[in-house]
Order: sequence, then C-alpha cells, then structure tokens
Amino acid sequence: MSAGPGAAAQLSDEARATLRAVLDMLAADRAAPSAVRDPERAWRVHVADSLSGLEVEALSVARRIADVGAGAGFPGLPLAVALPDARFDLIESTGRKCDFMRQAIERAGIANARVICERSEIWAVNRGREAYAAVTARAVGRLSTLAELASPLLVAGGTLVAWKGRRDPDEEAELERAAQQLAMEPMEIRWVGPYAGSRHRHLHVMRKSGPTPGNLPRRPGMAKKRPPGGR
Repeated sequence: MSAGPGAAAQLSDEARATLRAVLDMLAADRAAPSAVRDPERAWRVHVADSLSGLEVEALSVARRIADVGAGAGFPGLPLAVALPDARFDLIESTGRKCDFMRQAIERAGIANARVICERSEIWAVNRGREAYAAVTARAVGRLSTLAELASPLLVAGGTLVAWKGRRDPDEEAELERAAQQLAMEPMEIRWVGPYAGSRHRHLHVMRKSGPTPGNLPRRPGMAKKRPPGGR
C-alpha cells in the first residue's frame, strides 16, 4: 500500500506555523543535529516524510508514543503536532540532540512532547517498560535492532513503525528469524511517497505479539552490536 503527500498538505495553518518554527531553528543553528538546512527542503525531507507515518492507523490512533533515537526530533515532533491528543516521549541519548529538541519544543510550543535524554534500553527497564501503544524509529538501525529496542517499550498488541529506505532482503530475513524471540510480529511493509521525487521510502510495521521476553532489554548497545536474527 502507498501513501501520497497528503498528510503534510492537510495540516492546519497553526500546525504549519509550529513546524516552520522548528525548521527555522534548524536553519539558524549550525550546531543543530541535521545536515538539511534549507527550510523548504527540510519540509519535504523531514516533515512530509515524518507525517507519512499517519497512514498507519495503529499509529494515528495511539495515545502514548515513543520515538526511539529521536535525533533532531523527526518523526516525533511533526507527529506530535499532527496528533495533539497523543503524548510523545522523544528518546535520545546524545546531549546535544536532546538540548536542540528541548529548545524546539519550548520555542514552538509543542505541549504534548517531552525529551527523555537516556538510552532506550535504560528507559525500558522501569518507567518506560510496556508503557507505549506505539513506537516510531527513523534512520536508527537494522530492523531486528529496532524490533528489539521497541519490544520492552510496547504494551502487548502495540505497534512499531520503522522508517526505512530501499528494501533489504537480508535485513528483512534477519527480522523474520528474530521475530518470535522478540515477541515482535512483522505485519506489513508500505511504500510511501511523502513528497514529489521521493524514492525508495518504506514503512515497516510490526506488532508486539505478547509479553516482553524476560531477557529484554539487553545491555545498552548490544542490540546494535549483535543484532538478533544475525548469522
């Protein structure tokens, strides 16, 4: 199934102004955690791409959402603006990125988002454990790594939406091998075209199929260093 560029186009004027304020910060701050500075290009690459996730119904109706490896705040901040009734936790371990997101939230007035400056594996041990109906991740890591990081954060039946580029059969096979041990079931892969000229953009949707396995989360960094399902 595919998504067009409609989600960004349907934003209210107020929502657009809020997100423009975030992009203006990106353009003005040379230390900001993004290589895309031009506001018009950033609107397409960051905002429109982030909002393509709204095509996944389970994400659009979730009321507590975690964005893992939030970076400069994408997809978390655009989704928070588009879903004002949901609460967003933007999980990021790099202090510079956390500082940028906090400033963006304050200056743009995004009241339903907060920054969790912590490794997701640490956050998932206590306060974040099985606390979210949905988890998002964009440009963070391999699919099996993302599934491992999301599993202890999600309630049973919760949804992970992972933004990825060109499909990788080896990576998808790795996820299939790891799915049962992570209690994460691959559900669908959506091609999305969030802006004119965009290519090879896909949303990988997974569902938490049961209770969190007792060995999760592993120590910080292990999901990336030794991805589950690898050979």
